[in-house]
Amino acid sequence: MTLTELEALVAAPDRTNWDGRRDYALLVVAVQTGLRVSELIGLNRSDVMLGVGAHVRCHGKGRKERLTPLSRSSTATLRVWLVERAGRADDPVFPTRTGRRLSRDAIQRRVAKHAAVAERQCASLQSKHLTPHVLRHTAAMRLLHAGVDTSVIALWLGHEDIRSTQMYLHADLTIKERALARTAPASIWPGRYRPPDPLLAFLEAL
Repeated sequence: MTLTELEALVAAPDRTNWDGRRDYALLVVAVQTGLRVSELIGLNRSDVMLGVGAHVRCHGKGRKERLTPLSRSSTATLRVWLVERAGRADDPVFPTRTGRRLSRDAIQRRVAKHAAVAERQCASLQSKHLTPHVLRHTAAMRLLHAGVDTSVIALWLGHEDIRSTQMYLHADLTIKERALARTAPASIWPGRYRPPDPLLAFLEAL
């Protein structure tokens, strides 16, 4: 997702109601941290640290624990949401209205719902099928574009094997190659440039 698409999606939830404020916080955290859906579902209030060195603690594949730092905007969003959320330390950060954990399907439906709203403001989203996993990919690509080393991105995403992160490098190269192709006029053919005689005469006279 581009930055414009990302901003449109995050702005889509209706924050005049409780569900919208929860979904807004969920989207902000998802696109910044790159947490898996299962990790977002399993996130408890006690897993969120909003002081100095703000971060979230989660259990990834194999129940391996890792810490993911929070940006200032994510920290501010979570601080406001958790005050409204209230609850106990072992309660989910993003619950249903009855206090239970959101299911994987429920999160998928929320993303799809807000994507449909975002499409009205950002037409390029109409050609994209947004899923929670796309948000994770977007977080990884944003880190890559910021110059973060792939070994750090692998740790950030909880990849046991750095080779799992190489896909983002390939995706980034593909995007850049497409951009390069768009900048080359169709009338220009590769090969050595041969200036016409009048241009050569002009250059020699300089």
